[in-house]
Amino acid sequence: MDTRSRLELANDNAAGFWLAQARVHGWESVRTPWFTAVRCDGEAEVHRFVVTRPHGEPGVLRQELLGVLRRWRTARLCLEDPYGSLDLRPHGCEASLGQAVMVREPGGAPAADGAAVPAAPRGRRGEPAGRLTVGEALSPEQLGEVERVVVDGFPMPARLPFVRGAMLPPGLLDAPGHRAWVARVDGRPAGACVSHDDGTAVGLYSVATLPEHRSRGIGRALVAAVLSAHPDRPATLTSTLLGEPLYRRLGFTEHGVARWWRYPATPSSMTV
Repeated sequence: MDTRSRLELANDNAAGFWLAQARVHGWESVRTPWFTAVRCDGEAEVHRFVVTRPHGEPGVLRQELLGVLRRWRTARLCLEDPYGSLDLRPHGCEASLGQAVMVREPGGAPAADGAAVPAAPRGRRGEPAGRLTVGEALSPEQLGEVERVVVDGFPMPARLPFVRGAMLPPGLLDAPGHRAWVARVDGRPAGACVSHDDGTAVGLYSVATLPEHRSRGIGRALVAAVLSAHPDRPATLTSTLLGEPLYRRLGFTEHGVARWWRYPATPSSMTV
């Protein structure tokens, strides 16, 4: 019997998502009872840490984390703390606004299985300006489309100029549980996301919509497609404030608020 809380379920899925990336890229990783860390190597990469369980002594946890950061000589860091117990400001880090860790129970997924959506008049807010379809990326070329939409949709300036496969290499197509999705309007990419099924839950990551297609149901269609493909799994994600209303309408509820720490702070001359 799985006795994990829904927050722990989401934390473990996020850790599994990054470990899958590490295996495909050949990156070093560390797993402890309290956190998972991935040493993402590359010019545009940051080292990723996910705190997966609460630690009775935050000071001890901080020292364990700092030990890995020093050993890896971390120059850039993104650390997810869903328990809000860490204060990394003395080490040159800064925290973003809290982001909701959300879970949706299985069953009753919204209908969005790739069927076409009727065309809407161009410029009408809330509806696609053409024929909308959502499908899984099954080839390196399609995975490259997903990658391009995510880089442009967020956007991610550090990944420009764009290099296909730098973030989502073709090997991810064969990674167990890893899937990528692309939404098209009149056959052209408009949105994309990635999902990770760890055998217990399915997590949604990098849900992005290109600027010219925002507020037209693209994000909803992507999420609905993932839910429909995993009807028996709880679904997890971490949402910004802007995304929360959409996810709540789709049945997600908040189970925690994650503090995301980044290094270096801006501006800062301190070192980890």
